[in-house]
Amino acid sequence: MTHDIHIIGGGLAGSEAAWQLAQAGHKVRLSEMRGSGDMTPAHQTDGLAELVCSNSFRSDDAERNAVGLLHQEMRDLGSLIMGKGDEHKVPAGSALAVDREGFSQGVTAALESHPNISIVRERIDSIPESGMTIIATGPLTAESLAGSIAGVTGKDQLAFFDAIAPIVHHDSIDMSIAWKQSRWNKGSEGSEDGDYINCPMNKEQYIAFVQGLLDGEKTEFREWENVPYFDGCMPIEVMAERGIDTLRHGPMKPVGLDNPHDPTPEYPQGRWPYAAVQLRQDNASGTLWNIVGFQTKLKYAAQVALFRTIPGLENAEFARLGGLHRNTFIKSPELLDPTLRLKSAPHVRFAGQITGCEGYVESAAIGLMAGRFAAAELAGETLSPPPVETALGALLHHITGGAEAATYQPMNVNFGLFPPVTGKGRTRKADRKLLYTGRAREAFAEWMPA
Repeated sequence: MTHDIHIIGGGLAGSEAAWQLAQAGHKVRLSEMRGSGDMTPAHQTDGLAELVCSNSFRSDDAERNAVGLLHQEMRDLGSLIMGKGDEHKVPAGSALAVDREGFSQGVTAALESHPNISIVRERIDSIPESGMTIIATGPLTAESLAGSIAGVTGKDQLAFFDAIAPIVHHDSIDMSIAWKQSRWNKGSEGSEDGDYINCPMNKEQYIAFVQGLLDGEKTEFREWENVPYFDGCMPIEVMAERGIDTLRHGPMKPVGLDNPHDPTPEYPQGRWPYAAVQLRQDNASGTLWNIVGFQTKLKYAAQVALFRTIPGLENAEFARLGGLHRNTFIKSPELLDPTLRLKSAPHVRFAGQITGCEGYVESAAIGLMAGRFAAAELAGETLSPPPVETALGALLHHITGGAEAATYQPMNVNFGLFPPVTGKGRTRKADRKLLYTGRAREAFAEWMPA
């Protein structure tokens, strides 16, 4: 099949861009190196849009949360990623989490069956010199292509690390010690016991665990690994280095969790433990659960030994242990125009995490916009960027000009990227969020293409 546009990379951004273009009637060549004999250090399959770090798309609250608002805007634009996410969701309280395998299979099947999409399993080693192209190779861009990008942009590639959390088989969790509950009992609709499995720790157990994190044998850094971590995906042992109570105020926060195995006369329903480890359902059948926030660079043997000291996980069997992988991104505010085109080579657009957005949803969102910008250009039309008051617009603006290139770092969508709400006087934080989302919906409705 001859093609109108070449998309390099079949992750969430590339898959979403391909879908948007194909739905607009354009012929797409989608190149994905997995399945051609190549593999990344983090992926396990050759499925398109494979989720690596977590199975959560985070909050689905479009009224009070920036990423929830982004979910809704993407749904309104016919997002394949959000459609398959909704189709393959698993219980996760007010968050949207998905069956990892089913989600990837659903995206792959949709793209394979589309008459306007040709999926080619091949590694692309250099930026095409001509022809409309979208590069969506993500945080694990192959060295050869990364070198080509550096050559075209004239900039050194930047990198940080994402760490992968372990996954536990449900039937190996001791539920006489652990229990199911969502924090403050805010579970998803229809969830009787809550959406998370909680493992309690007393003070002595917690202190010993933190010390184990500090002492455990870790993956050694190579020269190219001497880079900063992204705060939203920081290895748990790095957090432990920041102070003894850091984890108790982070992924091991116990507040709002009543241990039913530890009732007292004052708290017959149980009381908060000193610290708590939470696990979230990872697949639709509920057989796999990932340890929330436990991204790590501990070596495998050290992980097994330490994580089995967690009450309730003494006999844990791991479907996957944690790991570490490189994340590459460009200085987008300096290099890209407002429609994600490379200024020095306008036939090329970038999309997804390689632009410096962070998170599955954000990556797909930038893929969606790259696809729509390219579709308009192919049709001889101009699509203006969404207003900065919207979630899509705020994220896009941060990437293409809202941040200083010299200090540019990956960012999740958040209300700090939106223009401040003015003329409303002092408002409570919860009310201020409603002002942001209300304003965003109005702006999005005025902008939304037909």
